[in-house]
Amino acid sequence: MQGFRLAVLVVACALPFTHVHAQRASEALLEEVLVTAQKKSSAEEIQDTSIAITAYGADQLEALKVRDLKGLSYSMPNVALEDVGTTKGTANFAIRGLGVNSSIPSIDPTVGVFVDGMYLGINGGVVFDMFDLEGIEVLRGPQGVLFGRNVTGGAVLVRTRLPGEEFVGSAKFAVETGLNRYYSASVSGPMTDKLKAKLAVYLNEDEGWHDNEFGDDSHGDARTRLIRPVFVIDLDEYSDLILRFERGDAEGDGPAAQNRGRFDRDDFKFSINETGYFDNYWNQGIVEYARDVDFLEGRITNIAGFRHYNSQGVSDIDASSSTLFHAGFETQQEQVSNEFRFNGRIGEVIDLTAGLYYFDQEVKYQENRQVTAGIPGIFAYFYGGGIQDHDTWGAFASVDYLLSEKLTLTAGWRFSQESKDAKIRTLERNLIGPNMQPDEIPPGQCDVIGGDCAFDFKDDKSWSNITPKVGVTWTPNDQMQIYSFLTKGFRSGGYNLRNTDPSFSPGPFDEETQNSFEVGVKYDSPDNRARLNVAAFYNQIKDMQREVNLPSGGSGVVQIIRNTADAEIMGVELEGRYAVLPNLIVNLSVGYVEGEYREVKFDLNGDNVVNGQDGELDLPRLAPLTGSLGIIYDQNVGDFGFITAQASYSHRDEAAYTDNNRGTLNDANMVDATISLSPNSEAWTVSVYGKNLRDEATEGGDTQLPFGALGVTSFSPLNKGRVVGAEFKVRF
Repeated sequence: MQGFRLAVLVVACALPFTHVHAQRASEALLEEVLVTAQKKSSAEEIQDTSIAITAYGADQLEALKVRDLKGLSYSMPNVALEDVGTTKGTANFAIRGLGVNSSIPSIDPTVGVFVDGMYLGINGGVVFDMFDLEGIEVLRGPQGVLFGRNVTGGAVLVRTRLPGEEFVGSAKFAVETGLNRYYSASVSGPMTDKLKAKLAVYLNEDEGWHDNEFGDDSHGDARTRLIRPVFVIDLDEYSDLILRFERGDAEGDGPAAQNRGRFDRDDFKFSINETGYFDNYWNQGIVEYARDVDFLEGRITNIAGFRHYNSQGVSDIDASSSTLFHAGFETQQEQVSNEFRFNGRIGEVIDLTAGLYYFDQEVKYQENRQVTAGIPGIFAYFYGGGIQDHDTWGAFASVDYLLSEKLTLTAGWRFSQESKDAKIRTLERNLIGPNMQPDEIPPGQCDVIGGDCAFDFKDDKSWSNITPKVGVTWTPNDQMQIYSFLTKGFRSGGYNLRNTDPSFSPGPFDEETQNSFEVGVKYDSPDNRARLNVAAFYNQIKDMQREVNLPSGGSGVVQIIRNTADAEIMGVELEGRYAVLPNLIVNLSVGYVEGEYREVKFDLNGDNVVNGQDGELDLPRLAPLTGSLGIIYDQNVGDFGFITAQASYSHRDEAAYTDNNRGTLNDANMVDATISLSPNSEAWTVSVYGKNLRDEATEGGDTQLPFGALGVTSFSPLNKGRVVGAEFKVRF
């Protein structure tokens, strides 16, 4: 680790630099953010996009001290970007009331995550630290035409920074509560007249924010390391090539698991006798080729990517100081993808985007459980998992047709074909004996990931789907846009690699589809002081795909994946900004969403009957009200420089976590604040900041357990509470 810190310093000092000037926070907020959400030939201004989208540029992300996607979880309407908590880095995202509550790698998300145009095929390894970013875009609502499957809730687009025409660099050090330290550095610039390059490195060392009352130990030790080289090659005057690579690894303690039968859900107390661990590493590369062509004044773009991800760990699932339910797991994933896209114009009235897409991945998963057998010192051992091969391809086209100077018709269409082949070994009790280590494979058991198991389930299935879109945009003047559209999204069908109940087949479960209607207004005042964006939506979800979690005295928790219901969700979103003074900016967001089941097809509450009581349950992951209010103020300090002060308040309502509504996610009222000092040269910035200053207790999940007679009722992995930190950044 000492060597990696040295590498950060070497990168920071490696080359002669031109000074890079960061913007003042108020200036950054008033500047238009460019986005890639509609896959045009070049980035466009966010107010020109006819969808509900929130985007942050590099300077805004810097001002907000965003370390990972969770850092934006409370700042957008109807959006929750959480880590599930079972093992670090596993996304548990929800947008507009659509989300999952699963760490099973074969469960496709409702919110797709794309890094530099490459889709991340599983939800593992998504919420690790991010740095040196160009921007983040969060698209709300189904994006089936341009992004395909698994974006029924929306899509998150992450763009890393590219090298520019001058040598520039930066280095950063931060320290936070719990002795959590961050080091990062980036250098970039031209190597020749045809080659630009960048090298960025990152290190995080966290000694743990939480306190484990069992043994009175600190908990949450973690380390993350990243290295990211990038090359931009100007092949000729018409084409260029971008090569990106990232290597990362992260390791540390298992979840800070609270049992709410013994501790108050509004504090951070917990006591576990198994510290657990996580150990993850990944390699990924992206090759992007673009060329201008004469045909239709067009541009060809091809994005090819690969990713290898490995994760293993141990968790104290009973969340208690007794050994009742511990589990070990391992996931391996390999994916390759390619998108070929053409953008062109037909005359002065038609803007065309069309392309082909291919994706292939293999996911391997194995798990072992140690569950009390009801006799002191004797345990039942469960072992199983599965292997899934998956490939998909698609063809898409989207056309913007200018009917008049003020009226544009949009029409889009995508065809998708995908196949999944699964081999599964059910997690059945296969041994009773004394205590073993949670990550040990029980004696005599096969190796699922190695492929030498006698799998008890084998199957394959293919699906095809068409996702259309039709919409209209009216721009009555330069300040306003009014849009509406009808579209469809879908979420992949598949198999349950963590099959825990032999009486239920692990699949296949069918696709979840969604028909969505949205209408929105975007407005900027002529003097650019005020902005107001409003969107209203109505969604019909058919064959809602859910992981139903129910406590089980045999295996601890039964996890059944089924198409459980048809439902409808509707809501409204508002985002506003107002410059009270040129150096005083106020931001506001409000989201409201409500939903209900239209038809229930599965026993959601576990009473062995499908009836009206199931239909009266709240939809999981749907928080009715979200909102935020933020203030940013810049003040000159004589002739020296300036101070920037920021403060924000955010709210999210309580939401059901499990389908039976016995597990819930806390409501939250977050207060964050930052004060920064920079000289007029802006060559450096020193900041002091606080996050979650109200010390609100929030969690990644709230899974119910069968040990109520022992006072053990839930597995609720806790997030950090109040964090105070200081940061120093220098720009070269």
